[in-house]
Amino acid sequence: MMRGIIPKSKAKGTDICAFNNYYYIIRSDLGRYMQTSDLHKGADISIFSLHPACQNGDHYIGGGGESYFHIIKGTSCRRVTDLSTDSNAVVYNLHPSCQGGDHYLRSFKYFYIIFQEKGTLRVTTDMELDSDAKVHTLHPNFRDGLYYWGLLPQDIETIKMLLFRSLMFRQVDVFSCLFCFLKPASEWSVEFCHALDLSIKKQTAVCSVHPDVLNFLPGGLSVTKGPATGMWENIKTITNDSNTPVTWQKKITKRVGYNKEKMTQMTHNWKIAASASFESGALSALIAKIQLSFSIEYGGSRVNTENESWNEATEEEELLSFELKPKESVYVWQYKLGLGQEPLLFCHDLKITNEPNRPTEVPLPPAQP
Repeated sequence: MMRGIIPKSKAKGTDICAFNNYYYIIRSDLGRYMQTSDLHKGADISIFSLHPACQNGDHYIGGGGESYFHIIKGTSCRRVTDLSTDSNAVVYNLHPSCQGGDHYLRSFKYFYIIFQEKGTLRVTTDMELDSDAKVHTLHPNFRDGLYYWGLLPQDIETIKMLLFRSLMFRQVDVFSCLFCFLKPASEWSVEFCHALDLSIKKQTAVCSVHPDVLNFLPGGLSVTKGPATGMWENIKTITNDSNTPVTWQKKITKRVGYNKEKMTQMTHNWKIAASASFESGALSALIAKIQLSFSIEYGGSRVNTENESWNEATEEEELLSFELKPKESVYVWQYKLGLGQEPLLFCHDLKITNEPNRPTEVPLPPAQP
């Protein structure tokens, strides 16, 4: 199975942006967002509730020295000071030339709009008026980014030191264009790059994304835990060794529910704000449930688990009764889902067969694409 982060183009309402002293990962499908001061170190991670008016945006922009988030939806933009409260909201229309971009970000006083198919980068100081607009060619090395965002002020000195060793430092104003972009997963796991200018080839150091941050990104569990697996587990085999038919009737014990202990480990470094109205166990269950619904390409199983128990796994008894012919064996199977090597969800349905071969059908309904 393949593993990977779901790109922004396939995850509506998901984005990464920089704002004041933090980076933000927006997950509208969770109704939450993550705040961290360092994507590489996974420092100061907090989870907050996403206000309904701020959900399902096409793009989220922060930074630029302003105390605003900009949320683009269609041809309009909502500007707020807080994603949890929708504070000081103002809505304005985008200039026609600033509409339809694939990625939007902010670096200092400029907005940057990436049109990946056209391979262009539009720069403007005002998306409503398209003021001071310029268009640059987007270098091919930077066209396959999954997410793009601006750099935080506290990281600039570090990047300047790296850039100082490059001749490109003399050609480009470091204070006007510093970007980060998330690369597709590779043999080096998931990384993000700092780019001095998206229209030229030179770039700075490559940084890995911390596992605590990856766990919040759509598809991230496939990287930190492993791709989803689904299989039938033989939980009981009954054999009639006699030469006469017998009636077998007994209670069997099965485990049903969610492996909460294992999955809540992924949130142990997250501070979940009271406004998020979620316990860490409930949040990890929701993230896992959504991960399983993703396609195989992004480490999921494309199954809908809404009808399964997402409470902490418990032992349950079920009474089974059937006739066994002489020398006949019966095999009792239970379907379970996992991420990597860890069992995640023990489904409630059982399957009884006369063959020792593991069943192949998936008993869960397919997830909506």
